[in-house]
Amino acid sequence: MEAAVPAHRGYRQSWYEAMIGPFLVPQTRLPELSRELHPGRGELHIGVIVDGDLETVAADVDELPQQVTVVHYESRHALEHLSQYAPSWGGPVFAELPFGDEALDAVRATGFTPKFRTGGLAAEFFPAPETLASAIAGCRLRGLQFKLTAGLHQAVRHRDPVTGFEHHGFLNVLVAAADAAEGARTEDLTATLDSTDAEDLADRARRVLGRPRALWTGYGSCSIDEPLGDLIDLGLLHRGTQHTKDSV
Repeated sequence: MEAAVPAHRGYRQSWYEAMIGPFLVPQTRLPELSRELHPGRGELHIGVIVDGDLETVAADVDELPQQVTVVHYESRHALEHLSQYAPSWGGPVFAELPFGDEALDAVRATGFTPKFRTGGLAAEFFPAPETLASAIAGCRLRGLQFKLTAGLHQAVRHRDPVTGFEHHGFLNVLVAAADAAEGARTEDLTATLDSTDAEDLADRARRVLGRPRALWTGYGSCSIDEPLGDLIDLGLLHRGTQHTKDSV
């Protein structure tokens, strides 16, 4: 926390600040965040990762210093339990779901935004392109936006040389989500997510950079330098430009 808070403040004051979303903090580490903040510093926008008791979220947030604003919540708790407590939190909720139509149908009635895991410490946490494509298409059919988390540090789909895991590329997702919003078929979304053609993906991304992101709201990442470096290398981001005000 001692290093992460000033690093995030630095990102928010950089030339690429429009790409940076809120600082994500686990509920169980909110007291640690409070101890790290000092009076007189600027406002800090955070997203709370609900990894503790649902019953104590509101009280835990109430203990935060006034300079902290909670802009959303994220949770892996079951929807029936989340629906009981989340309405009192007073902010948008991203509910992490398993893949499949049943989960999408269930979350649609809650008003929560689906969140899908696209990476982790084992191969099974990396969904196949067709699985992620079906989820994106399913969100479009139901009028839902979605968020992703984990494994999206690099722009283009690739195999990690150390783990051997196949990682999704955030640029693949950007293009696929834009195509899905225009009614693309699931098999075409699958092909886009499976592509390793960086030049083609960059060209296709340039055509959609001016559009609002109708489906994909962004993703959580523990790295800023890697996504930023890839966008610069691909010619999609230049110092001083702000293509979007949506968060990464």
